[in-house]
Amino acid sequence: MTSVKTQQSRNDDGLAAVVPAKAPPQVIRRRRKPLTWDKVSFFAVFLGLPLAIYLLFVIWPFIQAFGYSLTDWSGFSPNQNFIGLENYVKIFTDDIFMKAMGNNILLVIFLPIITIILSLVLASLVTVGGSSKGQIKGLRNSSFYRVVSFFPYTIPAVAIGIMWGQIYDPSGGLLNGILTGLGMDQFKDFAWLGDKNTAMIATMFVIVWGFVGFYMVLFVAGIKGIPAELFEAARIDGAGRFRTAVSITIPLIRDNIQTAYIYMGILALDAFVYMAALNSGGGPDNSTLVMAQQLFFTAFSKGQFGLASAMGVVLAIATLIFSGLVFVVNRLTGGDKDVSL
Repeated sequence: MTSVKTQQSRNDDGLAAVVPAKAPPQVIRRRRKPLTWDKVSFFAVFLGLPLAIYLLFVIWPFIQAFGYSLTDWSGFSPNQNFIGLENYVKIFTDDIFMKAMGNNILLVIFLPIITIILSLVLASLVTVGGSSKGQIKGLRNSSFYRVVSFFPYTIPAVAIGIMWGQIYDPSGGLLNGILTGLGMDQFKDFAWLGDKNTAMIATMFVIVWGFVGFYMVLFVAGIKGIPAELFEAARIDGAGRFRTAVSITIPLIRDNIQTAYIYMGILALDAFVYMAALNSGGGPDNSTLVMAQQLFFTAFSKGQFGLASAMGVVLAIATLIFSGLVFVVNRLTGGDKDVSL
């Protein structure tokens, strides 16, 4: 027999009534479904296999590089003598490597900012930069501008470096020819890549030229996802183009901007192809030398693979630190909060 607990309660007439007591809530325990062959095979193929490939081709080479950085390995001999952190002491006391690191920092500071600002301006013009009356639209023939701007990104980096090296040529280059044709005789036979005051600026211009179109297309896709009603409401409220960009466009494509900044920062920390194509020797007074170039010289010209591995580890750690800083700054400035439409 099941006993039911009761309790007395009085109604409005003062009469006692017997009502059943409330039973304690029952905790429902979910049963774990047994693993089946389908689940195991799914995890093995779509999780285990990619993880194994990542560990084998990404994590393991990095561990190997760190191990080599603790030796005096020449790269062409089986002999590897453990020397501890001696290689790291060498590179941080090497004036040339520190100069290369300073050039990379300079690129990290300016390249992402310049590229992203130009890309945002161009993306705004071809999407919402048209007439201030009527429907929200971009400039006339905006599709043509997108294709023209994106075209440099389709050219290989080596080809871009060779092409701009010819343009910058002091004797018969196109740039000096145009400038002297406009009456600027001071630029006759001017070596843009041979002067330490202009070599880095000229190189940065080439990199920006090659990537601004790609990030413009990335931002165009983000802006296209913003409802047109928001831009129309801002127009009615009297907001100008700059105010609309700061208050609507940038907050709503913040994730795109963060991704672009990280990618451009990683490119700035590497920049090997562009620097090697434009100034293979590091430029005048090492003004365009970057860490990746110095790593290449150390490994294949000097035969010091242990020391070069230490440079690679430093470069990898610098990349991780940069990416982490971007995420932290984005979170501190409210980037992790959803923007209400």
